[in-house]
Amino acid sequence: MGLFDRLRGESAPRVVFLGIDGVPFSLLDEHPDEFPNFAALAEDGSAGPIDSIVPPESSACWPSLTTGVNPGETGVYGFQDREIGTYDTYVPMGRDVQATRLWDRVANDGRDATVMNVPVTFPPQRNVQRMVSGFLSPSVEKAAYPDELREYLESIDYKIDADVKQGHEEDKSPFMADAHATLDKRYEAFTHYLDQDDWDLFFGVFMTTDRVNHFLFKDYERDGPNKEAFMDFYRQLDEYIGKIRENLADDVTLLVASDHGFTSLDYEVHLNEWLEQEGWLSYEDEGHEELGDISDDTRAYSLIPGRFYINLEDREPRGAVPQDEYEDVRAELKEELEALEGPDGRKVCERVVVKEEAFRGDHDDIAPDLVAIPNHGFDLKAGFTGGADVFADGPRNGMHSFDNASLFIDTPDADIEDSDLLDIAPTILDLMELDFSRTEFDGASLVRN
Repeated sequence: MGLFDRLRGESAPRVVFLGIDGVPFSLLDEHPDEFPNFAALAEDGSAGPIDSIVPPESSACWPSLTTGVNPGETGVYGFQDREIGTYDTYVPMGRDVQATRLWDRVANDGRDATVMNVPVTFPPQRNVQRMVSGFLSPSVEKAAYPDELREYLESIDYKIDADVKQGHEEDKSPFMADAHATLDKRYEAFTHYLDQDDWDLFFGVFMTTDRVNHFLFKDYERDGPNKEAFMDFYRQLDEYIGKIRENLADDVTLLVASDHGFTSLDYEVHLNEWLEQEGWLSYEDEGHEELGDISDDTRAYSLIPGRFYINLEDREPRGAVPQDEYEDVRAELKEELEALEGPDGRKVCERVVVKEEAFRGDHDDIAPDLVAIPNHGFDLKAGFTGGADVFADGPRNGMHSFDNASLFIDTPDADIEDSDLLDIAPTILDLMELDFSRTEFDGASLVRN
C-alpha cells in the first residue's frame, strides 16, 4: 500500500484491469501447475470462458471491451474499415472510436486513470492522468502523454509491440527473444506506475500474448517443436500477473481478460479469390486488383476478418445489386458461405451472421452485410491480389476464435457464466461504484449485489 493510498482514507474502490490479448481460457485453466497464479486467481475469485464479439478481431474488440457497446456504436469493425459512399478504406485509430471509453467516464467523475498499451487508442488522450497508446502507434515518442511518461518509457527502452516480422522465420528463437523483451518492458512499466498508487483505474494490456499465439499456438495444441518455448513465455506471464496481484492494495479489485480466444490455424481462406471464382467479384482492369478496382459487375466483396459487403446500388459507387434484390442476394451469398468446405471436407464457417443480428447503433451504416464466423482452423482473409489459391498456408499457425476468451475477477462476488466481452465495462464501473444507466451498455455488470 503506497503513501497516496494511505492518505485516501475511506475512498471509493479502485480497479486494475490487465488485458492478455488473445489468451484462451482453456490454456490457463487446463494447466494449473504450470500457471499457479492464474489458478489462484480463479480459486479465490471468479473465472471462466467468455464470448468475444462479431467479428473477433482486436481492432474491433478493444473498442467494444472498453466501451461496453457493439461496433454499431463504436464505429470500428476491424483493422480496416470503409468510407461511406466510396471504395476507400482506412485503418481505425483512437479518434475513430465514437463511444465513451471507460477512462473517460472515470475522468468525468473527477477521478484518475492510467491507460497503457490499449490497442486502437492512438493518439494518446489528454483528458486522462497518463496514457501510452498501443497497437498501431508509430513510436513511444508520439504515443505517450504527458512528457514525464514519455521520458520514463524511453529511458527503459519500452516496446509498444513485438517484432512480428521475426515470427515469419522458421527459427522462432529471435522472435521469442523479442517477445520476452517486450513482455518484460511492459511489466516493468506497469509496475512502475502501479507502485505510484495515484490512480483510480489502471488499465493496461499485454498484447505480446496475441503475437506469440499467432506463430506458436499450433505448437502448443499439437506438440510442435516450439511448445516448450510457448509454455515458457506463458510461465513468465503467469509470474508477472502473480507479482502484480500480490502488491495491490486492499481497496483494489483485479480483472484479467482477453479480447478473443485462440485456436490452431490449418488453412488461410482467401475470400475475395473465392468470390471471384464463384462469379461474385470482378475487376475493371486485369492486374489492378484492389477494392477500388472492382467492376460494376461485382455483387459482393470481402474485408478481413470474414466481413462481406453487397455491392449495393445507391450505396457503393458502382453498385450492381438493386435495392429491391438486396435481401435475396444476401441470402444467396449466406447460403453459399454456409456450404463452403475446406480441402479436408470440413465446413469453413461455423455460422454466418447478418448485420441486423450483430450490429445496432448510430454507426451501423458502414457495417458489413454478413460476417462469417469460421470453424476452428480456418483463418478468413480478404486480399485483392488475384490468382491466389482460395486455401493456402501462411507463416502463422494460430488464429483468433469467437469463443473461449478469458475473464478472471479477483472477487467471488461475480457471475461469469454465459457472459461476453460487452459485460466487462459495466462490471468495472460497478466495482468502482461509478453511476451509470443499464441502457448505456450492450452488456451488464457481472457483480452480484
